[in-house]
Amino acid sequence: QVHLVESGGGLVQPGGSLRLSCAASGSDFSIRTMGWYRQAPGEQRDLVAAITGRGSTNYGDSVKGRFTISRDNAKNTVYLQMNSLKPEDTAVYYCKADTCLTGTSICPPHMTSSYWGQGTQVTVSS
Repeated sequence: QVHLVESGGGLVQPGGSLRLSCAASGSDFSIRTMGWYRQAPGEQRDLVAAITGRGSTNYGDSVKGRFTISRDNAKNTVYLQMNSLKPEDTAVYYCKADTCLTGTSICPPHMTSSYWGQGTQVTVSS
């Protein structure tokens, strides 16, 4: 059981920056991959960035070179630094965390549980 709380969203002008934070809390959890997803009105929810427990990262093509994901395992927090923001980045951003029932380095899909935050609105407009 993991509870995720996002913060840092808001209104920003094109070319500006925002830093999103997602703090995880819960008892007896082992968080593996954490990530950020976004969903615009009428669109599907797409991957923005993800980071594994060992620090490997993956980014959606539209944000490569502009966004940076990082994590602080001691604080159970994942961050998304968003630079050079564009109007097309406007969406609700959701934090996601995956946990595993096993303690192995590789988690079988059927032993993976995903948790989502409530989402935070990011609006890029002049």
